[in-house]
Amino acid sequence: MQPRFSDRTCWDTTETELARELADRRLQRQPIIDLTASNPTHCGFNYDEAALLAALQHPDSLQYDPDPRGIRSAREAVARYYAERRADVSADQLLLTTSTSEAYSFLFRLLCNAGDEVLIAQPSYPLFDFLAQLEDVRLVPYHLFYDHGWQTDIASLREQITPRTRAIAVVHPNNPTGHFTSDAERHELEQICAEHGLALIVDEVFLDYPMPGHSGSSFATGDHPALTFVLSGLSKIAALPQMKAAWIAGFGPGLEEAMARLEIVADTFLSMNAPIQNALPAWLANCGDLQRQIRDRVAGNLGILDQTLARQEMVSRLDVEAGWYAVLRVPALQHGEDLASRLLRDEGVSIHPGYFFGFPGDGWVVCSLLAEPTDLAPGIAAICRVFSAV
Repeated sequence: MQPRFSDRTCWDTTETELARELADRRLQRQPIIDLTASNPTHCGFNYDEAALLAALQHPDSLQYDPDPRGIRSAREAVARYYAERRADVSADQLLLTTSTSEAYSFLFRLLCNAGDEVLIAQPSYPLFDFLAQLEDVRLVPYHLFYDHGWQTDIASLREQITPRTRAIAVVHPNNPTGHFTSDAERHELEQICAEHGLALIVDEVFLDYPMPGHSGSSFATGDHPALTFVLSGLSKIAALPQMKAAWIAGFGPGLEEAMARLEIVADTFLSMNAPIQNALPAWLANCGDLQRQIRDRVAGNLGILDQTLARQEMVSRLDVEAGWYAVLRVPALQHGEDLASRLLRDEGVSIHPGYFFGFPGDGWVVCSLLAEPTDLAPGIAAICRVFSAV
């Protein structure tokens, strides 16, 4: 008999045509203008190698003294990070994880039985689908809409709440739309959660990357009428995705029991290693230079993007307040993947089609503002050229 596997891992792993074309192009060493770049370690930024690696040589890393919530000195460093952002967070409100993905996994285990539901904004990052399926949780979308800026469709959200709903997830600022949740939207979300006994999960990994003229406050600040979990980590804050350090900060009613239960979940897996935890305070304390480099790159690329788009009329950019991405509106002449394949085949430009993030219909393109400027300018020009010829 053949081995049997769980339904939760029954994914369609067939390679898409776009993925095949991209792999073939790389194999043949054909040039690619990559407008999907999101890995900061591959984008030409200057890392202080000596300082980053020295932090891994902490002598306490040779001792095994596990704490399910994370080494206290590391949690205190995270608390200082929030204090710098005017948020009063104690080390006891924090639990360290290896990634925000693991943080979501812990919270889904804490809050949901099999088949329970979590509401999540659409468009959003597609990784959530896999995380939820692995935990036997059902994701239910609520909509974001664009009207002189991105807005949360609160009416849509309320309509999606059922007796199986356990939490509302918010990405602040959103990925890929790059908009901050407004104070009014935050108030509505918190009141809905308090009214229905739901938890609020807020992913803030891009919080430190506002566009010039924009800003957003952490959900760690202010009052918390509902049980709230704020997630972030070094992947974006310190541009160190390879170091695998993140956290959950908890607030609001029911927090003591929630943290006690999370501690048992974390103690079961003991996933975070001592060298990373001991290095975390130094990495957080010295992340300012890399953040400045990234903010300068993103702001400069946004200027290049706008200058290029100003010379034509077929492609437009939607407002963006923060993050590393820009959303473009293009003529809906082809299915998103067909358009992406065409741009790769004819122009050597790699972009994300909008459906990848759950945008409705066709005519959406998502491009990275983290890409090298020498790639962004010709890449956007090529996209405009394709539609100007229509």
